[in-house]
Amino acid sequence: MTMNYSNKGLDYDAKILLAWGESINGNAKIIQWLMKNGFPELGLFHYALRNETRSRDWLLENGHPHLMALISGIEGDKKALTWLNTNGFHLLHQMALIGDGDKDAYAELQGEQTKVFAMLAKKMEFIKDEIERDNNDFHKISST
Repeated sequence: MTMNYSNKGLDYDAKILLAWGESINGNAKIIQWLMKNGFPELGLFHYALRNETRSRDWLLENGHPHLMALISGIEGDKKALTWLNTNGFHLLHQMALIGDGDKDAYAELQGEQTKVFAMLAKKMEFIKDEIERDNNDFHKISST
């Protein structure tokens, strides 16, 4: 049974959501386009997802704590997941679970209305897994 999720916190046109997906993947031109065309939170999300402190701070300080909570939830922060649910960001909560590898949450968002959000969350999961692999690869750990 698929729940009916609101787009709270992600109420963007489909083309903006697709651009966000491209920015998550690292498309620099799309990141800049988002930044210059009224969606700086989505452009900076790329950097915040990759642990860039200034971007994380900007999200929190400029009215987008839900996007930072999404990232923290992907990183396994239980308080962030609780905050998302408590504040009505149920779709973002599910996305955070997917980003942290939850297969049931992924199956839940496979409905026609939420499939794009499942895809975005999978992109986020890929990035976070890549970062974790790099952090655990002794060949990439600095000796300084």
